[in-house]
Amino acid sequence: MISALRNCPAPAKLNRFLHVTGRRPDGYHLLETVFQLIDLCDLMHFGVRPDGAIVRRGAIPALAADADDLSVRAARLLAQESGTALGVDIEIVKLIPVGGGLGGGSSDAATTMLALNRLWNLRWPVARLARLGLRLGADVPVFVHGASAYATGIGEELVAVPLPEQFFVLISPGVAVSTAEVFAAPELTRDTKLIKIPGLSRGLAVSEGRNDLEPVVCARFPEVAAALAALRREALAAGEDPDTARMTGSGSCVFLPVSDCRRGEAVRARIAALGVGKVFVVRSLANHPLRNWAFERQRSST
Repeated sequence: MISALRNCPAPAKLNRFLHVTGRRPDGYHLLETVFQLIDLCDLMHFGVRPDGAIVRRGAIPALAADADDLSVRAARLLAQESGTALGVDIEIVKLIPVGGGLGGGSSDAATTMLALNRLWNLRWPVARLARLGLRLGADVPVFVHGASAYATGIGEELVAVPLPEQFFVLISPGVAVSTAEVFAAPELTRDTKLIKIPGLSRGLAVSEGRNDLEPVVCARFPEVAAALAALRREALAAGEDPDTARMTGSGSCVFLPVSDCRRGEAVRARIAALGVGKVFVVRSLANHPLRNWAFERQRSST
């Protein structure tokens, strides 16, 4: 039986577009987006405990206190719902920028649930794990399912949308954006019309959409506006549509699709010299690295 795992990846995501299509009576916003996983990952270490305790090891100033950390909450919720007597030590090597709209906290929670599904030998199917993840946050299910998806509702109604491999130049401007404050902004567009899924199958919507939160964030954070402008200049210089450079989620990270890794590195070098933030070249992931492994049955030790 597996008792420990090290270097479990928790991948980041990009919102290829993000439309706010309405608002529910309870205040939650209705969204339309396409999630795409990328190979920028936090790394997580897990060790099974026989005493039932759930402990996060190592101090990470950028993260919430242990009791409020999503990975700890995910483990506690899974333990409660499954009835297991086991516990776990959790350690996170944080590589995804915090407050950047990349879904790092949600991904950490999902990787925790995927890893513990094997470590605790729960054998839960993916749908059951995703339903539980929704109680932690609307972005958690997409990481549990572990594939690109078209999402509606508050982000939890998912339809798998296979996307071709893509490289991106990603900039983290180094500022943390409050999602709650952005959604509360009076000038936020809240009536964007839904895109039809057939358009997604042709790849049209991904390129033609936009991020409705972007103008709000750029008006409040000049660092985000400057990073986005740098990417759009690169697109224009290549004869491409500058609007393919977008913000992800509620920000602050922005990205530009590029044709290949070589071009990405060239763009990265030029933008890094501008000092507008930390610059990465990232590649899309077809599937979460733990997607299949998490749902395999352990072999009994002999």
